[in-house]
Amino acid sequence: MSGLEATIAVERGELDLELDLFIGSDRTLALLGPNGAGKSTVVDVLAGLLPLETGRIVLDGTVLDDPTTGRFVAPHSRSVGVVFQGGLLFPHLTTIENVEFGLRSRGLSRRQARREATEVLGTIGMQEFADRSPSELSGGEAQRIALARSLVGAPTMLLLDEPLSALDATTRVEVQRNLAQHLAAFDGPRLLITHDPAEAFLLADEVVLIEGGRVTQRGDPADIRLRPKTKYAADLAGSNFLLGEAQHGTVQTAGLTVHIADRSLVGKVVVTIHPRAVSLHLERPEGSARNVWETMVTVIEDHGDRVRVQLGQPLGITAEVTPGALAALALTPGAAVWCSVKATEVVAQPR
Repeated sequence: MSGLEATIAVERGELDLELDLFIGSDRTLALLGPNGAGKSTVVDVLAGLLPLETGRIVLDGTVLDDPTTGRFVAPHSRSVGVVFQGGLLFPHLTTIENVEFGLRSRGLSRRQARREATEVLGTIGMQEFADRSPSELSGGEAQRIALARSLVGAPTMLLLDEPLSALDATTRVEVQRNLAQHLAAFDGPRLLITHDPAEAFLLADEVVLIEGGRVTQRGDPADIRLRPKTKYAADLAGSNFLLGEAQHGTVQTAGLTVHIADRSLVGKVVVTIHPRAVSLHLERPEGSARNVWETMVTVIEDHGDRVRVQLGQPLGITAEVTPGALAALALTPGAAVWCSVKATEVVAQPR
């Protein structure tokens, strides 16, 4: 079968990592998780820097690591192009020498390595930088050279470990756009390791969330945003997160009855509410919203075209309004306020 099939089980320090990954050819999967979740360990295992304890890694039908048979393919023999965090260019080599380094170490002649490196630099629009040293490159240019180095030699798979984390905000947007184009043009499985949800949601066809060495959710970016299953996932999606008990179209949570549209749910559930679904009022509202309660403003955060209003008990959720709406309500921390949420805007799913 084409693509990557990996069952990974390894212990590293206090981390006990167990997960299954499948990435089809011509697909980008983003592995998203907080620091310490095991993302870098996955990189090391797939790149061949850390052998499996149990499990199996197969790339396009070729077994790369299988402890049960003793099969282990060394890093330099794996058809995997890797972009490590921060780029890691050799400072004493020119741009083109950095790109051809892997080819030379695998035994290619200087002429052949130079030809392939020149071709790849042309592909990513960096041929004019061939003779520059890394110190003469901007952060974005250096990261594009690191990408070129991973593409040389026509690898079967691309592995990108936090490729944009070292860049400033302006450069990141430019390189992200460029990276999206090159990922789309690469004919093989691509694995993106990141802690940035915007990066994952933009670049990936599928997102896998990992927390504490375990997969907690997987799906397409839209599904992860709409139906987060853990507090971490909800924070990434910018949604409010609650735990409760469902029965007959209601959820009991934090001493409050919250109405939901799905009357079939029974038992322990996860509830998410997007802040934009939370309406604020100075007086008890009249209307179709079935979830109405009085609370207090605790914190107001200005995010430019939107303002996030943190609310107190009973639910402690966040609302998101426009600056104009905030001004009309004249809200300040400590102010009493009513909030309402339609039952159809409350997303509940089994835990």
